[in-house]
Amino acid sequence: MLRAISRGAAVQKPGPDNPDVTLITSTSPMTTPTHGGRAKCLQRLVRLDLPVPRTVALSFDTVHTLAGGYLPDVRDVLSEFDENALLCVRPSSEDPDWGGPGAVLNIGMNAEKHADLCTRIGETAATDIYLRFIQTYAVDVARLDAEMFDDIDGTGPAALKAALAVYEDEAEEPFPQDPAVQLAEILRSMARAWEGTTARLLRQAKGAPVDAGLGLVVQQMALGLGSGECGSGVLQLVNPSTGLPQITGRYLSQSQGREALDGDTASIFLEKDPRGPSLEELAPEAFAALKEHAALMRARLREEMQIEFTIEDGALHILDGVRVERSARAALKIVVRLAEDGIISKQEAVMRIEPRALSELLHRQVAANSPRDILGFGIAASPGAATGKIVFTSEAAQAMAARGEACVLIRRETSPEDIRGMHAAAAVLTERGGMTSHAAVIGRGLGLPCVVGAANMRFQAKRRSIVSVDGRTFREGDEITIDGTSGQVLAGSVEMIEATLDDTFRTFMSWADAERDIGVRANADTPADAKTALHFRAQGIGLCRTEHMFFEAERLTPMREMIFARDVKDRQAALELVLPMQRADFLELFRIMQGQPVCIRLFDPPLHEFLPTTRAGQRELAEALDLPVSDVTRRIESLSEYNPMLGMRGVRLGITVPEIYDMQARAIFEATVEAAKEGVTIVPEIMVPLVSAKREVELVRARVEAVAAAVRAEKGAAFSYRLGVMVETPRACLRAGDIAEHAQFLSFGTNDLTQMTYGLSRDDAGRFMSEYVRQGVFTEDPFHMLDTEGVGELLRLGVVRGRTARPNVVLSICGEHAADADSIAFCREAGFDYVSCSPFRVPVARLAAAQLALTDKMQYPSA
Repeated sequence: MLRAISRGAAVQKPGPDNPDVTLITSTSPMTTPTHGGRAKCLQRLVRLDLPVPRTVALSFDTVHTLAGGYLPDVRDVLSEFDENALLCVRPSSEDPDWGGPGAVLNIGMNAEKHADLCTRIGETAATDIYLRFIQTYAVDVARLDAEMFDDIDGTGPAALKAALAVYEDEAEEPFPQDPAVQLAEILRSMARAWEGTTARLLRQAKGAPVDAGLGLVVQQMALGLGSGECGSGVLQLVNPSTGLPQITGRYLSQSQGREALDGDTASIFLEKDPRGPSLEELAPEAFAALKEHAALMRARLREEMQIEFTIEDGALHILDGVRVERSARAALKIVVRLAEDGIISKQEAVMRIEPRALSELLHRQVAANSPRDILGFGIAASPGAATGKIVFTSEAAQAMAARGEACVLIRRETSPEDIRGMHAAAAVLTERGGMTSHAAVIGRGLGLPCVVGAANMRFQAKRRSIVSVDGRTFREGDEITIDGTSGQVLAGSVEMIEATLDDTFRTFMSWADAERDIGVRANADTPADAKTALHFRAQGIGLCRTEHMFFEAERLTPMREMIFARDVKDRQAALELVLPMQRADFLELFRIMQGQPVCIRLFDPPLHEFLPTTRAGQRELAEALDLPVSDVTRRIESLSEYNPMLGMRGVRLGITVPEIYDMQARAIFEATVEAAKEGVTIVPEIMVPLVSAKREVELVRARVEAVAAAVRAEKGAAFSYRLGVMVETPRACLRAGDIAEHAQFLSFGTNDLTQMTYGLSRDDAGRFMSEYVRQGVFTEDPFHMLDTEGVGELLRLGVVRGRTARPNVVLSICGEHAADADSIAFCREAGFDYVSCSPFRVPVARLAAAQLALTDKMQYPSA
């Protein structure tokens, strides 16, 4: 039951001294956190002296009391308006993205007003207004079934009479004629709709807090119907898709609210257009004023705004102003233009773009309005979208690429053997894996759209088919689309938006680089990766994983010969075949990076990854090596490990089979000498992986120094290099002081460090991680977002102990966490020198680092 609030209580007569129900003037107490964004924007428009109809705002607290059953004395609210005026009520939430109940127009319409309007604007328009209000009130306020009006034909007096009769019959009372009753019921209905369970859950899904408030604005209406030129529409000065200057919007004669946007074919152009009539021709003065008002709003509100307007007998009324909705590419154009026009500063422009939004600029994306036939979904591991025919093997992907056809490589999970297939594919889909699985890491490095962990689909590799969540079967050769931005797998082809990196992007990123105070490098394994890194203005290569260079066909056989070698001499002979290829790889990287740092990680994976797993592959290897198949299978079995990722890999392999590291060191140094002859001075950084003890570093350093001395003597050339350690075991963090005595840099590999700290397989964690996050075990997947408490504690210990032992040691992280804003914030606070991430994530990291630095400057302006 509604209880009236007396004057002097929470809801009083609108005025400058009442913060709860406030007449919007240039000086009334009005803030977004108390009255919502719409109310505050309307006050700004009033301050600009724009033709805004008289408006009263209800605060969040007032609306909350309305939802609780309290009824204000709305006659005090009505007294602020002309007694013959019709009103509308609109929601005013703190963030427009949180939504809210729909606007209600024509409040106050009754038999008396209908008769008056028939005289003023004609019976047709007056009847139409009354009929609209009855239907809106019946459905949105009285909560009657909308279908009860379906049998009412036309819009004339007979239809109006029928609508009143239907309402009275269904509601068991006459349609309310008192404007105060109408307004009170509408306010209460909108308040309760906001605080309902469904609405609350919907806005919480959009990031709204549980206690998010709603304000309401009551505004005098400009009718938009009647004699002379009447209508309504919206206008903005920018194209929301491209961000380029362009008057866009729609106008519809004899309409109200946002009817012009409903796709009505009667909507007309704003500017003169040879295709049809325009507002500029129908109401030139109103159109000219609209453009002036829009330009003023852009300059004074410092934003591209959309104007909602009504024209009544040629007179213009501005009903509202909202921020123009925009695509990511348009958002970038808009902030750069605002800064170049002197409306906002370059620093503010940098702060206005969400770093993750840059991913939409760097990759093709599914068009926002494109229909989506969803087959399944997984983890959005690498952004972008691509369409192609299904293939299930790397060989099939390469064959498809050779024919010039796009394909999607589908695997249960990828391995290093799939590298060539991934290079050939347009996108990758896997059943297993998480954010740091092989497919995810390589996909991001290649800029390849990738969805992993799509366990809700059935993968039938032997049958060469996949089954969607709704039971449909797709076979090899069928076309699908992978959306690595959303994690969705789509049927067929869809409309795409191409990536565009133009002068606007480069200008914006130069502004970001001027602010950031931490370096950003790229993880790059190939010349193509390095070119991408340079294109995105990485400050060098922070991680070059050399093992990826060994999976090319001409290198795989010598590697296998090395693995099957019986003694040191045979191993060296096999590696002699690989040496010139590795040297050429490093030389090309040095040429591309033109003197910028290149950090090369020595061989890391276990040897079994280079050996075939199928019987057919083993027979082919036996033939290539001129060995019995039994010898091949026995050797493969002898290399098998219960847990190869914690077995003989990394530095352990480098110490037990040192010829591999000797060959790589020689290739690096010979490439350094060759680059110097070409005018490229490089100081290569050699990184030893999976270190746990200082003695491991001592042993590797001794052999690397011996190789360096030999190359200097053979080539008669001087060069320098830096040797460091990849810190990716908990013990290495704890013993960072000992290790730093023998290392010039420490690069923390957060992928493996997270895996070992948690005791989690990063390839398998995706199977249960979503449930862990849902139940609050982890706040977020630790392979997706750096665990600053657990893993972070190890990182801090490593930093402190490493710097204590060697104050000038260079510190970095090079895991997939490196482009995340929260991870970069941690690295800045902990004292890291740079982060290194996948090439396509370099701009994201650059922007995130700049925003963090700017935030610090705003908090500590004197610093």
